[in-house]
Amino acid sequence: MTQTAEKTDLAQIGVVGLAVMGSNLARNFARNGNTVAVYNRSPEKTRALISEHGDEGTFIPSETVEDFVASLERPRKAIIMVQAGAATDAVINQLAEAMDEGDIIIDGGNALFTDTIRREKEVAAKGRHFVGAGISGGEEGALNGPSIMPGGPAESWETLGPILESIAAEVDGTPCVTHIGPDGAGHFVKMVHNGIEYADMQVIGEAYQLLRYGAGMDPAEIAEVFREWNAGDLDSYLIEITAEVLAQTDPDTGAPLVDVIVDAAGQKGTGRWTAINGLELGVPITGIAESVFARALSSATAQRAAAQEGQLPSGTITELNVDKVEFVEDVRRALYAAKLIAYSQGFDEIKAGSDEFGWNVDPRDLATIWRGGCIIRAKFLDRIREAYDNNADLPALILDPYFKGELENLIDPWRRVVVAATQLGLPVPVFASSLSYYDSLRAERLPAALIQGQRDFFGAHTFKRVDREGTFHIEWSGDRSLTEM
Repeated sequence: MTQTAEKTDLAQIGVVGLAVMGSNLARNFARNGNTVAVYNRSPEKTRALISEHGDEGTFIPSETVEDFVASLERPRKAIIMVQAGAATDAVINQLAEAMDEGDIIIDGGNALFTDTIRREKEVAAKGRHFVGAGISGGEEGALNGPSIMPGGPAESWETLGPILESIAAEVDGTPCVTHIGPDGAGHFVKMVHNGIEYADMQVIGEAYQLLRYGAGMDPAEIAEVFREWNAGDLDSYLIEITAEVLAQTDPDTGAPLVDVIVDAAGQKGTGRWTAINGLELGVPITGIAESVFARALSSATAQRAAAQEGQLPSGTITELNVDKVEFVEDVRRALYAAKLIAYSQGFDEIKAGSDEFGWNVDPRDLATIWRGGCIIRAKFLDRIREAYDNNADLPALILDPYFKGELENLIDPWRRVVVAATQLGLPVPVFASSLSYYDSLRAERLPAALIQGQRDFFGAHTFKRVDREGTFHIEWSGDRSLTEM
């Protein structure tokens, strides 16, 4: 039986925007004992939600923003699940006008964190609170328990915390939600979460490519390999669903589904934002950036077709001449290593962003709330949390003693896999760039010394010396004497 509250009743939370994510989130709130106000610009979606899922809890439907706001208990709490950009700004303005001082507007979409910082200031000027909340887990997570990353004022968390905890995923009795930090912190962390997700998905794709075209395995066989991997160190949501995708056949042709799908990966912007912000902060998130470029290259279909028609020379391609079982294990270990680099780089960017904007984000919180509900949930997040418990000022995640020990067992297979991919002519941008990043960190000397010499030659940009303090310049166009600046 559909449960629609009387207009005299008030809702604990409201949801604006009832496409799949918003609808599922509203249902999740209702299923967990909350009375939920619902509103959509198109009333048909509101009616459809009540008609199809009204028996899952108590809903208060409205067909105007004013009625929607009036149906919320104070302080009012409304979460927006609409398209990012102008549509979000329009809804925020509507709600801010209809609400009163102390009411809370929550943006649960994938907003650029700088937009969230701007919106928080604008809404605060009107006496309302604004919270940018990253929500991960896709449609299933929104319905059954997402990982939630709310930012905004600390006082808003005091009001929002219990209701968000009621719908979040739980791991070991701990809800996968916590207050991340002020203004744009929540959306920044969600952005980087998605950047890690890009790198994770790409390197899984590279592992598949190696097994398919290097070891000559078919998709169903590779699916079984991924199922085995998911029972060990690589236990994660993305490994789990990879096995499902590879095992699936096309209902129309009976061919492996992966062979029917056009090999052009889409993106909605969060990975690109992560890469851009990494550049702005000066943080080398090479694996994440390469995964974004890999998607862009996959979608450059006309250029790829021209390259294939023009038969770009391949050089000498060698057949794989190693034991198949050993090669599969090498790929597993290389995949684990590259995944560790992706997480390590992501946490580096979060630390840099937190320092830049004064957010005081605690990496232990992220390792805790990412263990359930979100797309990048993985077994080793418990180890990541332990790493930051042991040393909150860890210079890089991979410098934690546990992960250093893991990499000691992974590095040789990782190198073999990158070499094999090169010999086979198979692209592995994240495997390779992550390995170069790793070797750059451990190198005693980098060619940056030569680059700085070049910069001083053509632009008098000066350089520092290894043997004494100070800044120096060579008189390149003169007698080439050394000048201390």
